[in-house]
Amino acid sequence: MMDLSVKQAVEALIFASGEPAPIDRICATLGITADEVEAAVIELNNSRSDSAVYIVKLDDSYQMTTRAEHAADIRRFLDITRNSPLSPAAFEVLAVVAYNQPVTRAFIEQVRGVDCSGVVSTLMEKGLIEERGRLELPGRPLLYGTTKNFLRCFGVHNLGELPPLPSKEDDSEQLQLPDDTAPEGETVTANEQ
Repeated sequence: MMDLSVKQAVEALIFASGEPAPIDRICATLGITADEVEAAVIELNNSRSDSAVYIVKLDDSYQMTTRAEHAADIRRFLDITRNSPLSPAAFEVLAVVAYNQPVTRAFIEQVRGVDCSGVVSTLMEKGLIEERGRLELPGRPLLYGTTKNFLRCFGVHNLGELPPLPSKEDDSEQLQLPDDTAPEGETVTANEQ
């Protein structure tokens, strides 16, 4: 069992930061290791299993948050209107960025085959993607990557928890038609089989 003062100090730092608190800053501030920080967070969360708040790990940071079942009450209390859901195009762009980051807008457009400037702007406004510097090529295009808010919204601790992409073999199996089947409205002649 961890020293109560260390647990309280970790909790105080995470609470006071308001934003995701980097583990290395917590360690440097308290003079403890990352393993000790993690142990303190685990004990804190276990001790408050019936609490409305808990601490989540977001990549290399921790943040205090409320449980999802209280979201509607919090929205009403803070008079927050519900954000509009993401469009299918936004999900596509977000997937391209999440699985390939850092990426340029040109890369996203090449994958999707359409202009993505509006969708990229919307995802940046929602805090799901951010600029990550510039590529060292002519024109120095911006690079984009996901944010800690992306991790929080999708309920993952790091990008490694994202589901794997289907392999090309899986795609080709799904697209193959049996030999005796033709697409609807088409006939298959003996020469084509």
